[in-house]
Amino acid sequence: MSDKVSNWKFANEIISESEVITKARQQSLELGIEPIAAAVGAQSAVIAAATGAANIVEIGTGVGVSGLWLLTGATQAMLTSIDTELDHQQHARALFTEARIAANRVRLITGRALDVLPRMNENSYDIVFVDADPQSVIEYVEHGLRLARPGGTVLVAHALWKGRVSDPTQRDDITTGYRTVVTETAASGAVISALSPIGDGLLQITKIAE
Repeated sequence: MSDKVSNWKFANEIISESEVITKARQQSLELGIEPIAAAVGAQSAVIAAATGAANIVEIGTGVGVSGLWLLTGATQAMLTSIDTELDHQQHARALFTEARIAANRVRLITGRALDVLPRMNENSYDIVFVDADPQSVIEYVEHGLRLARPGGTVLVAHALWKGRVSDPTQRDDITTGYRTVVTETAASGAVISALSPIGDGLLQITKIAE
């Protein structure tokens, strides 16, 4: 095993998850949902804590793994989470309750994100977390950057898309979409971006305050 692979493995395995997040992860796998890696959750929680996030939008609720991690870091934040699957959101709501997160801190919206996001207020959110239909990642990031306040951050899970984004010979639509997001944000003067290789990749995009 190379040093880089060993470091990556260590970074992912060192994280200790709460009992509720562990339960959410198990339910995700049982329902066929791919949850974010524990290291991605932990890094997202650190960003939420460091920015003092008060308002968070999550695109893709799943059964609450990423939402629970974000609220672990932002202990007073309001989370708005969007997903097409009502059944998954019902599981998530039960897990938020089990984690003793007040009901008025979580707003679950059932519907297509591309229908919901245009109706949300721009420049109003501290963090926008993107982990939904990978075919629409470009549109989700565009909406996320519109919704994030100046100085706010868009987090994109699975940004390395199963290790394919770094391989220029991989040109399927999903891989190309993630690669486009990564390269265009890196070149943009309106944001500061960083790509972390933990898990399946976490792209962090912060809007520069004018």
